[in-house]
Amino acid sequence: MQGREDAQRGYLDVEALAGELLAPGSVFAFLARHRGRLFPDSMMEDLFPSRRGRPSVPAPVIGSVLVLQALQGLSDRETAEALTFDLRWKAACGYGLTDTAFHPSTLTYWRRRLAASGNPHRIMEAIAEVVAETGVLHGKRRRAVDSTVLDDAVARQDTITQLIAAVRRFGRDVPGGQELLAAHATGYDYTRAGKPDIVWDDQDAKDGLISALITDALALLAAVDPETLEGKAADAYALLALVAGQDVEPAEDSDGTDGRWRIARKVAPDRMISTVDPDTRHAHKTQSRQQDGFKAHIVIEPDTGLITAAELTKASGPENSDGAVGARLIGMDPTIAGNSVDVLADSAYGSGDMLAALARTGHTPVIKPWPLRPAVEGGFTLDDFTVDEAAGTATCPNGITRNITAKRRVTFGAACTGCPLRHRCTASPRGRKLDLHEHDALQREHRQRSADPAFRDAYRRHRPMVERSIAWLTRGNRRVPHRGISRNNAWLQLRIAGLNLRRLLALGLRVNQGSWALG
Repeated sequence: MQGREDAQRGYLDVEALAGELLAPGSVFAFLARHRGRLFPDSMMEDLFPSRRGRPSVPAPVIGSVLVLQALQGLSDRETAEALTFDLRWKAACGYGLTDTAFHPSTLTYWRRRLAASGNPHRIMEAIAEVVAETGVLHGKRRRAVDSTVLDDAVARQDTITQLIAAVRRFGRDVPGGQELLAAHATGYDYTRAGKPDIVWDDQDAKDGLISALITDALALLAAVDPETLEGKAADAYALLALVAGQDVEPAEDSDGTDGRWRIARKVAPDRMISTVDPDTRHAHKTQSRQQDGFKAHIVIEPDTGLITAAELTKASGPENSDGAVGARLIGMDPTIAGNSVDVLADSAYGSGDMLAALARTGHTPVIKPWPLRPAVEGGFTLDDFTVDEAAGTATCPNGITRNITAKRRVTFGAACTGCPLRHRCTASPRGRKLDLHEHDALQREHRQRSADPAFRDAYRRHRPMVERSIAWLTRGNRRVPHRGISRNNAWLQLRIAGLNLRRLLALGLRVNQGSWALG
């Protein structure tokens, strides 16, 4: 059943005894005074429909604890210890001086309850309601978008480790899995702990082990009808199929039917790097900086620094690109509410699809355009070619016109022979070719608009503010605490709730005649 906070303070209530020691304007002082208003009992009633059983942790307490935990980046055990020994936590959560915290597993229980509910991000929404009531974003017509890579909570696994782990999981989760392993997976002892006992410097030994593991994996997959599996069993089957295919290829002079395999001489575009957390990926925010983990995407209002929308995704895949997620978040941002805004972002968001999405919703892109790279150093770029979408033609700098094909390609070919401008246009013996984006006209228009001094001034003044919010988000919390996108996205929403609350307090959050106000 749902627990409720006792309005009657105890004799040793920390806020009553030493509340004046809390730093004015701090999150601790705010929660000590207003946690019941921010997180009322009614916000958690749907989680406990029964009136029987032991009372749960009251909503004002668990709401405060989850926000403080995400804000300070503590583990469950560290959170319970802080609630037991830190007077600031006790005051913020209404605990008495001698009260002890609940068991750390209680936090896991609450996260699962929230995740399974119809509104898993209600704590974030409670802070968002405070933002809306203050009116701090009223009339704000700019939003800045950016992303950052967050490190995962697991270790990267090599191909052999992943294969062995996936076979073991198959044996655990698929019905009759142990019998299937005994009958079909005879190339390796999967009950053996530790790394395989081979000479790791011997390439033939490694290829032999890879061949044995792949042969076992393929035999297990062939022995089960995936249509009959569901839940954990289906996940285990899919995981083994993925691991057995992403990193290997037939050995030289083999088609794989003879059982000879080797580690592929390439990296799969969306390679899974750990069977412990199948959602984590290689991340390449820049060419020089490589990480493993997830991407956190945020939308902020640059004048206040408040985060208005956010999402955690895989770090790879076209559906998780900056442009794709950025357009989705702008469309979902509840603070925009159908109004048109200026969207500020760096060149990672300058894709044609992003520009088209903003055009459909009436927003104005203040986005650094993608740089144009000439085919010949110092030569002509795409903007030196005139494209007539209505006529379906493209004209080169020498005045030669060619048709645009159905696949948006333009081939000048033989017309480049003897062209006096060829040395500035192409080094290909077959002449110049163009591949035009579906939204080429939008991209051209945007590049022209970006040359306006007013555009540049707005970009330079307001876009960098999102870097400040990214710094707040990652300070002491670059590594996510959980496994999987869903649980880490829930953590991200909690952390943003805490950051927004702290930012509101810095802006002067107070209660004025029963309403939230600033100043």
